Amino acid sequence: MTYRGPDGETTIDVPPGTRLMQAAIDGDVDGIIGECGGNVMCATCHVYVGASDVDVFPPMSADEDEMLTCTKAERRTTSRLSCQLPAPAHDITVELPEDQ
Repeated sequence: MTYRGPDGETTIDVPPGTRLMQAAIDGDVDGIIGECGGNVMCATCHVYVGASDVDVFPPMSADEDEMLTCTKAERRTTSRLSCQLPAPAHDITVELPEDQ
């Protein structure tokens, strides 16, 4: 799993099914805060998923969609909350916004 941020990339091993937010916190990835602990109550784990990986993840819930209206950084069509994204079995890259 690669997290691409404004200051570079961090690649860590993430077991399939692990939430991308938790993996980032456990792996000391700069740029993921996760203030609410993965309860869809904030937008401090905002990421941009690659266009080719959008369908790898479960559909966005109404709660996630609502929280994404509160992001500090630009919301894009590929914006997701990493607390809602289980790691797939294959490697992917997500982009981190400049600010959470």
